[in-house]
Amino acid sequence: MIHIIRDKAAPAQIKEMLEMLKSYIKLAVDIDREIVAGGGAMHADCEAVLLDDESQQEFIWGADWDPTAQLVTFESLINIRPRQHNPSMEILDPAIREKVAKIVLKRLGDI
Repeated sequence: MIHIIRDKAAPAQIKEMLEMLKSYIKLAVDIDREIVAGGGAMHADCEAVLLDDESQQEFIWGADWDPTAQLVTFESLINIRPRQHNPSMEILDPAIREKVAKIVLKRLGDI
């Protein structure tokens, strides 16, 4: 189940988002609106939910969240964006990585 997290996630939401992959959650993070969609089988599924919610694609970045380790990783196919100077699956811009991490920790951290 994919959830859009606009505030602090509830433990039940984290549990539901973990159902797909068990140990981590695939995310799409809107760094403009500071919201997160998580819980799909692919980052693109989460991205689609945010696009349907009126996020702009240029602000959506893919990441993973390991709630046990409280760890954000920054690798996803949706991050391949040569037009935004990101030719890699990994988010290369340190400022974007920092924004993604800050938003994920704010919405999903310490649960």
